[in-house]
Amino acid sequence: MSPKLTKRLVLSAAALALATSACAAPGSSSSNQESSEGPFKIAVVNAQSGQLSSLGQWEWKGAQLAADEWNAKGGIDGRQIELELFDDQGDPTVGTNLARKLASEGFVAMIGTAESAVTVAMIPVLQQAKIPNITSGQSPAIAAAGSPFAFYNGPTSNTYDETLAKYLVDEKGFKNIAVISNNGSFGKGERDAFTKALTDRGITPVDDQVVTTDQKDFSAALTSIRQKSPDVLFIGTEEVEAGLIVKQARELGITATVAGAAPMGTPVYLETAGATNAEGTVVSSPYLSNDTDEAARAFAKAYQEAHGEEAEMHGAKAYDGANIIFTALKNSKGATGQKLADEIRATKYDGLLGDFEFDETGVGIHATSIGVIKSGKLVAESAG
Repeated sequence: MSPKLTKRLVLSAAALALATSACAAPGSSSSNQESSEGPFKIAVVNAQSGQLSSLGQWEWKGAQLAADEWNAKGGIDGRQIELELFDDQGDPTVGTNLARKLASEGFVAMIGTAESAVTVAMIPVLQQAKIPNITSGQSPAIAAAGSPFAFYNGPTSNTYDETLAKYLVDEKGFKNIAVISNNGSFGKGERDAFTKALTDRGITPVDDQVVTTDQKDFSAALTSIRQKSPDVLFIGTEEVEAGLIVKQARELGITATVAGAAPMGTPVYLETAGATNAEGTVVSSPYLSNDTDEAARAFAKAYQEAHGEEAEMHGAKAYDGANIIFTALKNSKGATGQKLADEIRATKYDGLLGDFEFDETGVGIHATSIGVIKSGKLVAESAG
């Protein structure tokens, strides 16, 4: 029977600051990971409070499921996997303080975060401490940081949005396209990637609106967009904000086809926008449903049994990321630091999101598929 996984929510940035004076890297004399005994300490860092908490909760449950499965089979060469959960609150400052805390407490790896801005803020500290990190963020800024310890457990915005532009422009022939994104790392990455994909096709957006990450009223931006009568409205924001934008767009009479990346395929987006408003949304994603293949069905069944709820993409991403770390630990015979990072990069893994093969930038998945929301469900574009 697997041991109970430790769950520690760190909610105060001030409290974190008091705990960050030591920054010993894993494998140093202060770390018990140098020993071949005891559990492997792996941190799961994600928002557990605030607007992005649903992402963090899905990620925790996916990683937890993977660890439970490994521990039930004896762990890694007889050593158990000990996950500890930390709340970054979706705040880069909290994330940076957490990175220092992980460096001082002997964690060998980190799973998370789902927020690109937080991941980017944590990278310098994690790199200095030689702690490999598999993130669910998709901003190209993560790769641009150039850390050999930073890895993605999914595609970057470049892949998501090239796939989307190919479908919307090359296959469907849309040219009258408006863009709305936010000014966070995720939003900037989405805007840059999608507008580049359009530019490569000789298309300039008829409107290009940028809002703030905490904005709730989008009437001014949407009024400007409505005046351009676009055929497609591309949204580059996280789940809740995207849902609010679509809801308000429909209320203003904007009938354009809505399109976006992974956040648009989540239950939170659908619930926030409303099923009627979200109908027909075009989504670029590497994980369209829990019924894609036998592996997805097995994961969804285990997730439902473990957590009493339906699985979705973020849980699947964290499950894949966790399994890659555990596999690298096993193949490297418990290596830490640079050796573990090198083993992660060398790991080829047949995951729920596809076949992982990491390049020099830390990207392991290089393709997505197109789905459409129909009757409240995200289905493959070719489905009826």
